[in-house]
Amino acid sequence: MASSAPAEVPPAGLSPAARSGTTAPGARPPGVWRAALVGLWLLLCGAALPAQAGTAQVAVASNFAGTLAALAPGFEAATGHRLQVSAGPTGRLGTQIAAGAPFQVLLAADQATPARLEAAGHAVPGTRFTYAVGQLVLWSRQPGLVDPQGAVLAHGRFSHLAIANPKLAPYGAAAMAVLQARGLADRLAPRLVTAESIAQAHAFVRSGNAELGFVAWSQLVAPGQVLTGSYWRVPAALHPPIRQDAVLLAPGRGQAAPQALLAYLKTPAAQALIRAQGYAGPRP
Repeated sequence: MASSAPAEVPPAGLSPAARSGTTAPGARPPGVWRAALVGLWLLLCGAALPAQAGTAQVAVASNFAGTLAALAPGFEAATGHRLQVSAGPTGRLGTQIAAGAPFQVLLAADQATPARLEAAGHAVPGTRFTYAVGQLVLWSRQPGLVDPQGAVLAHGRFSHLAIANPKLAPYGAAAMAVLQARGLADRLAPRLVTAESIAQAHAFVRSGNAELGFVAWSQLVAPGQVLTGSYWRVPAALHPPIRQDAVLLAPGRGQAAPQALLAYLKTPAAQALIRAQGYAGPRP
């Protein structure tokens, strides 16, 4: 008589459906649960990373380029976003933006350029604000050449006075206002060496191509920089205030990175660093 094979006994603890190798109605196969758990784990891990980290395309006035570089590490650490920066005189940057340059943020050295761009539809209404107030200084590498009252302009022996282009650079316009207030604009016109930007005006004096020049105070007192030579800090009453405005440009509308930069510039940490770099804080 032939013997029959012993019946296979299912492992204890399995449901009848599992014992039969089928899935109960309404139940999900084990593979589906595993996929769901993996997806949840990836979602939780992603929550710890910066959401939609991007790069802000920034046009910055020459005088503020060094300060923006000093701000960048804190901004990137706080937001996860990065900066791509182009520096130049405010007037030239404004012309490029009006011609379609794809900048998302403008950090100008004046108020007029951001306002003009907004009026022309190149900037987002309601996003303009003053992020810094510049301070003008007459500086020479030569100790003792520039006196504390700026009398050197009328009586000093010098051949070249560096000044940023008043048509492009707000610091240049402020310097011309000082010369006019002192009644020296016509007399000193033959000695003026006109630079494209305040950065170039500073370079003229630093290199000795001009004995003295009007530069930004921030160019002389940035942390880690040794102030040499002689200087006159120009009283604010001698020129219009150099209120520097920021604005969100049309290509930055709805973009996280440029909006995060504008918000960061208003934080106490950013404003403290801006002051340390030689600027006055915004005033009402």
